[in-house]
Amino acid sequence: MPEQSRAAAVPVEPPQTGHAAAFFDVDNTMMRGASLFAVARKMYSRGAFSVRHALWIAAHQASFLLRGEDLASVHRVRDQALALAAGILVDDMAALGDEIYDEFIASRIWPGTRALAQAHLDAGRPVWLVTATPLEVADVIAARLGLSGALGTVVDQHEGVYTGQLVGEILHGPAKAAAVTELAARESLDLSASWAYSDSYNDVPLLTVVGHPVAINPDVRLRRHALAHNWPVYDFRRGRRAATIGIRAATYSGAVYGLWRGLQMMRRRFHR
Repeated sequence: MPEQSRAAAVPVEPPQTGHAAAFFDVDNTMMRGASLFAVARKMYSRGAFSVRHALWIAAHQASFLLRGEDLASVHRVRDQALALAAGILVDDMAALGDEIYDEFIASRIWPGTRALAQAHLDAGRPVWLVTATPLEVADVIAARLGLSGALGTVVDQHEGVYTGQLVGEILHGPAKAAAVTELAARESLDLSASWAYSDSYNDVPLLTVVGHPVAINPDVRLRRHALAHNWPVYDFRRGRRAATIGIRAATYSGAVYGLWRGLQMMRRRFHR
């Protein structure tokens, strides 16, 4: 099946009975890069953690942009992020949500993916984000995009302070499919008539739980899987081909150095 790259070609049908819905991954699907890195940058600018931690997160963001997502990296980022989150006030994170969106996320939203979500909304379908990002941030992204809601990772809290532990598991891989299935039961959604969108092979469980799976900006394994199963493939990176080639041609150390320089500038502004 030939690949397509224009949102207008997506087979969005008229509203159906059974309350069909659409589910969108966030990182590299709804936005370029990792939303958790945007959270980390903001928390670093507020002095929540050290330059060493910032460089570690920057290195993983560079790897994500260059090579895509892998399960081991997700778990390492999860463990580090939880350790850093311990002791942070829940109200502070909620208050920072809009700043994080305006400063780091809004400019990274893929217009093509945003158009897909809007097409579903216009057709009368609820649209949900499904992401490993902390739920507080996922809720802000969904609200700012005018979507129906978000499913995200829930971090435990006690008396308004994050404990550094999860409630359940990080919302990733099979956990996304389970969360969507639970939501469908609560909201009387017909998953066989619903859509799901992701860039990562790790989200195949999510994509296969619905009747209309779609690959967006897919990694190599998901692209192969999607084409083998005749799933639609939409690559909104094509409009930025020159920039994408430039990023992928950069050395790993060069990418980290660029991110480090940005963090250093943020640090100087913070300490003025």
